[in-house]
Amino acid sequence: MENKETPILDVKNLSIHFGGLKAVDDVNFHVNKGEIVSIIGPNGAGKTTVFNMLTGIYVPTQGQIFFNGEEIQGKTPQQIVKAGMARTFQNIRLFCDMKIIQNVLLGMHTNTDYSFFDLVLHTPKYKRIEREKQQKAVDILTFLDLGKYVHDYPTNLPYGDQRKVEIARAIATDAKLILLDEPAAGMNPEESEELLAFIRSLVTKGFTIVLIEHDMNLVMNISDRIYVIDHGKKIAEGLPEDIATNKNVIVAYLGEEDEDEEEGNE
Repeated sequence: MENKETPILDVKNLSIHFGGLKAVDDVNFHVNKGEIVSIIGPNGAGKTTVFNMLTGIYVPTQGQIFFNGEEIQGKTPQQIVKAGMARTFQNIRLFCDMKIIQNVLLGMHTNTDYSFFDLVLHTPKYKRIEREKQQKAVDILTFLDLGKYVHDYPTNLPYGDQRKVEIARAIATDAKLILLDEPAAGMNPEESEELLAFIRSLVTKGFTIVLIEHDMNLVMNISDRIYVIDHGKKIAEGLPEDIATNKNVIVAYLGEEDEDEEEGNE
């Protein structure tokens, strides 16, 4: 039965040009609430550029981005985070000299409700809000089964748990749509399997996930739907089993054999 619900994220004719280079060219895709959607493609295909446009780092040359039914292209990263979309990055960006709870608290700075004078004077309002934020950070970490790390430092955590803390910081912004950029990068197979289960658990807790990922085992086992980009263009979309056998996708990843060239080299 077709889903008639308005997508939480709807991307229409998205393009961006850097000089004469079309880094992303007329890409369309959508994400429904509660889905895990993967965007895949060879290196340099334009995947991270798409993420950068979704999150306000780049302004599209053309196209529209609707989040919860409202256009967001051209808005600042801070405005987009406030709207309810947050991301992680391929390289883990935790502050190693700060405790885990402090790293998570950083995710709340865009939604602070006290004034500069409250901060300087440490007014009762400032103290109350700071206590509430501390408790919220503890609650998020506990919610994600990371409560034992509240007062630890990132360098003391296994790599996979560091990645989870980064996701916790994204959740601390009050985001409901989480964009994960290469979440399995640098992980061994066991850590990747644990991450797979963790991402699935996020959906059961009410989050929607969009991820860029090179780990095809993770992508094929976790995605509700997959979009494939090559040279800035969308070349395929569908269920994991459809993508796995799609000729255009296979050619994009493996290259197409040039039979004439092979014969000439014999």
